[in-house]
Amino acid sequence: MESLDDMRKSIDNIDNAIVAMLAERFKVTNRVGYFKANNNLPVKDPEREAIQHSRIKELSNQYGLDPELASSILGQVIDEVVLKHQEIARSR
Repeated sequence: MESLDDMRKSIDNIDNAIVAMLAERFKVTNRVGYFKANNNLPVKDPEREAIQHSRIKELSNQYGLDPELASSILGQVIDEVVLKHQEIARSR
C-alpha cells in the first residue's frame, strides 16, 4: 500500500514538471513577443487565444480534468504572456 509520503513525493515530482514546462513555455512565448514587436504585430491575438482555449478544453476532457479549470489556468498564463509582450513592445 502506498504511503502518504509516497503520494506526496509523487505530487512534488509532478509540481516540478509543471513548473519546468511553464518555464519552457514562457521562454518560447518571450521569443514570440520579440517576433511580434520586431514585425509590428499586435500583442494580443484573440483568434489564437480562442483556439487555444478550445484545444485545452478538448485535452482536458481526454484526461478527465475539469475543462473550465484548465481553461482558467490557461487564461492566467495568457494574461501573463500578454503583459510580457506589452513590456517587450514598449522596449522596442
